[in-house]
Amino acid sequence: MPVLALLSAVLVVVIEQTVQVKYGVTGAVGLLLLTVGIKANSPAVSSAGAVVLALLLAGPAL
Repeated sequence: MPVLALLSAVLVVVIEQTVQVKYGVTGAVGLLLLTVGIKANSPAVSSAGAVVLALLLAGPAL
């Protein structure tokens, strides 16, 4: 069980670092909002994070 928790924590850190390198601080904030909203069961916060990430991904197309 502790190995699974350690692996999931490492995976989260790797994903967060990848988003921050590719999309900057705004991407990290969007990912943080999405994660906090899901953990806190808050649709408003998770939706705000999802919108931020969607705008970053769709930015070049707009």
